[in-house]
Amino acid sequence: MHQYHLGARFWSGKPPLQFLEIMILRLLNATLACISLLTACQPTNTNGSIGGSDSAARVDGQVSNADLVRNPVSGDGSIDTNQLARISFDQPSHDFGPVDEGAVLSHSFTFTNTGNIPLLIGDARSTCGCTVPDWPRSPIPPGGKGEILVKFDTNNKPGKQQKPVTITANTFPAQTQVFIRAEVDPSPGK
Repeated sequence: MHQYHLGARFWSGKPPLQFLEIMILRLLNATLACISLLTACQPTNTNGSIGGSDSAARVDGQVSNADLVRNPVSGDGSIDTNQLARISFDQPSHDFGPVDEGAVLSHSFTFTNTGNIPLLIGDARSTCGCTVPDWPRSPIPPGGKGEILVKFDTNNKPGKQQKPVTITANTFPAQTQVFIRAEVDPSPGK
């Protein structure tokens, strides 16, 4: 004779119908979860069929941002940096020198895409709200130039200042930094 367990109840003999219904539902849920996991990782082409293709992310013959993002690190740990965008700044830092507190300073960092594919900058940010970067949102072709405008508000920032701006792009490594520096003279009365 078998002994069955459902929650805190034990019984002998034939299991009740409620127990069988619960077991069937659990089995059905587990099967559906497995099917979902197995099919969720399959790439889908633009025509809806499953299977990867280099042209899958292209829309109406246009290159989409997904085409520009590429992981250069392979499964064996080697790094392929040949087919990447590269951002090369004419000057990676700018020193404003001595300035009066309260001034809003700006500088344009000029860069060139020295890589083999279009450069796409996804983000540019600083460590505080006093430094605000503005970057091109459209892809920069290989050999093309662009600018990142950085504005620095010196209000309430007396003394020697150095602010990094971190640029995230489809490069390797993915982040590059430029710096602005200034010696902010405190305004009288502060």
